[in-house]
Amino acid sequence: DGKIYDAYVIYPQTHTSEANFVEYFVYQIMPDILENKCGYKLCIYGRDIYPGEDAASAMEKRMQKSRRLIILLTHQLINSKEDAYDQHIALYNALILNDTKVILLEMEAIGTYGELQESLGFIIKQQGTIKWKEEETVRPQSPNSKFWKQVRYHMPPTCRSS
Repeated sequence: DGKIYDAYVIYPQTHTSEANFVEYFVYQIMPDILENKCGYKLCIYGRDIYPGEDAASAMEKRMQKSRRLIILLTHQLINSKEDAYDQHIALYNALILNDTKVILLEMEAIGTYGELQESLGFIIKQQGTIKWKEEETVRPQSPNSKFWKQVRYHMPPTCRSS
């Protein structure tokens, strides 16, 4: 299908204390489970987009070469103007071009979806979100936990059990 990545990951990229866990999740937990244990290939901004590359066009190209978009929903992402560009491009690809499926991971209780972009709200109404629970961080991560099984269900069918 000409795609290089199984999923492009969109997450809040501002450095606050709340973002520390999200960055840990994006750079440690997700690659460990989805890449090392399940055999997927993720594209993560900051890891797979190189210094000196034009960030905007690099993001767009990598999204187009991804089978899925994984968006980590946090209050920070929803309210951030900095993260709006990659979200906008991702949602355009998903909704208008009908090119890519979106997987929404609710990393913290969002509450009402009133302040969301209309397109993001539409996707949530259509398919819902996969909710991360605090207790998931306490025990060692297993690709067979309820959370990861739900994520894998929405991923392309390449995951092998470990």
